[in-house]
Amino acid sequence: MSDVLLFHHAQGLTAGVQAFAERLRAAGHRVTAPDLYDGATFADLDAGVAHAEEIGFDTLVQRGVAAAAELPETMVYAGFSLGVMPAQKLAQTRPGAHGALLYHEGVASSWFGGPWPTGVALQVHVSEQDPWCELDVTRGLVEEAGGELFLYPGDAHLFTDASLEVHDPAATDLVVSRSLAFLDRLA
Repeated sequence: MSDVLLFHHAQGLTAGVQAFAERLRAAGHRVTAPDLYDGATFADLDAGVAHAEEIGFDTLVQRGVAAAAELPETMVYAGFSLGVMPAQKLAQTRPGAHGALLYHEGVASSWFGGPWPTGVALQVHVSEQDPWCELDVTRGLVEEAGGELFLYPGDAHLFTDASLEVHDPAATDLVVSRSLAFLDRLA
């Protein structure tokens, strides 16, 4: 069993993010999914990004770091898109990190003082043609970390969120299966 801190994407802590977290819990992992938006959710990605910009990306990362304060140090940090930022920061900077599961994005390790820390496992899941993901940057991060990158057909950004129109159930099942195998290896 792994302890996982899972951060939502720009549309908020949607029913789809909560359903994803529940799938990890059902497999025996302890998953904490904090709400960085204080209850706000957005039906449109652009509106969610505008809300995140209004709050400030640094503030959202700080909220994510604060959410980890009372949790065990030996965690796996996970995030969907916008949630990658606090997840990756914690994976790179918090002592005891076991790994990171990054969904729909990955950022250069230099954003958080790089390089990627030795001994912290990494797995990333993105759509092949996702216009929101800088795939070359994500590939560089995965290569630096010696991690795993899984590409999925299509251009949907948040395809793992069952509450959104872009949801791809088959691809999500594969993401969950691969994520659970990753967590089982780290347990």
